[in-house]
Amino acid sequence: MTTTRINQALLQQTANEARISPRLRKNVNFHPADDFPAHRLINAMQLGSYVRPHRHLDPSKDETIVALQGRFGYLSFNEHGAIQEAIELTAGGPVFGIDIPYGTIHTILALESDSVFFEAKAGPFVPLSENEIAAWSPAEGSEEAKALWADWRARFA
Repeated sequence: MTTTRINQALLQQTANEARISPRLRKNVNFHPADDFPAHRLINAMQLGSYVRPHRHLDPSKDETIVALQGRFGYLSFNEHGAIQEAIELTAGGPVFGIDIPYGTIHTILALESDSVFFEAKAGPFVPLSENEIAAWSPAEGSEEAKALWADWRARFA
């Protein structure tokens, strides 16, 4: 078994792959399979990548995010879509990580090109159920989603 190095080369390679991805993001998993009990990964995001607001209803699915490169905006919402928290995460900055309790409706967006975060949460991977996706949020790829992303980004300008 080989030790995986999380270094600038890996961050830049993943950011480059995110730049050409239709979703403008790319992850590298360190866990061996989707059914593994502990998920650890890096996720590179480019400007404009829209993560549909969602929550994890499983009590074991708290989520930890640590900015490794660039800047991110984290938003949490109430059931009706009103923003409850807006936190800027900056690699090496005053706030560089967050721990999101299960059940919290949230999203994260890149505020700079080539931004990369580390994420950890419990496995196994299970696709989000309909009641975990915020019903008020527009679908990924829609014009409404693009407008909402621009509004969110302006909050962190």
